[in-house]
Amino acid sequence: MTERIGFIGLGLMGAPMALNLLRAGHRLAVYARRETALAPLREAGAEVCASPAALAGAVDVVFTIVSDTEDVEQVLLGPDGVIEGARPGSVVVDMSTISASATRAIAARLAGRGVAMLDAPVSGGDVGAREGRLSIMVGGDPEVFARVRPLFEVLGTNIVHIGEHGAGQVCKACNQVVVGGTIAAVAEALLLARASGVDAARVREALLGGFAASRVLELHGQRMLDGDYRPGFKARLHRKDMRLVEERAREQGLELPLAAQVAAHLETLLAADGGELDSAAILSALERMQQDAG
Repeated sequence: MTERIGFIGLGLMGAPMALNLLRAGHRLAVYARRETALAPLREAGAEVCASPAALAGAVDVVFTIVSDTEDVEQVLLGPDGVIEGARPGSVVVDMSTISASATRAIAARLAGRGVAMLDAPVSGGDVGAREGRLSIMVGGDPEVFARVRPLFEVLGTNIVHIGEHGAGQVCKACNQVVVGGTIAAVAEALLLARASGVDAARVREALLGGFAASRVLELHGQRMLDGDYRPGFKARLHRKDMRLVEERAREQGLELPLAAQVAAHLETLLAADGGELDSAAILSALERMQQDAG
């Protein structure tokens, strides 16, 4: 049986993901608060719904990808939310990056209505979303994961079932520690090269051929060299993700000094009105720190 799909959250990541599902031949219903976000999907043939509840009542699987925990709670559990329209046997797949603890609570509320849930945050940025090659980290029941996997395969190329509800969100927190720390490391390396009078582009080229090579060095390193900070992933959202990392660490009684330093760099960037820039602009925050220190 072909699943009827709904998609809520048509931003930088969500819009290309929804379009990929549509192009793969799936019937798609969408909801967004802004008409400008809806227009490309409407033109591509998606059905537009008046509310999350209306969308949930018309589909078998609801995908959501919105900004923060409170947004997910509002869309899923709030007035006219998904929970009010979803039928028993349907599935909610939340691909937002939110609190693992909140995810477990939301899953329990939905289960009380006979609705299954997967938490499935993603990594890969807007490029990965457009090209259908996201990394998808999934928490929830293995049988529900198996049911939804064919849809995940439209959206990503690295799809891993991590564990129970919330495990996907824990994995995403781990991802953001590694990504944030690597962005900061690349920024510091290029800063050091420039301050030493050495060609930073050639330094990057050399590093890409050795053990320091990474996708961050390849993509974000080039952004830094070009000073091109148009967002693939906005700094304000990265800061939100690092807040989730800090909250998870506190819940586990851990200190994560590298994560704390990345969060501080992002705070500096946001304080300079850089929240809408790509998080590669951490380099500009470091440069500003050096100027202030000098």
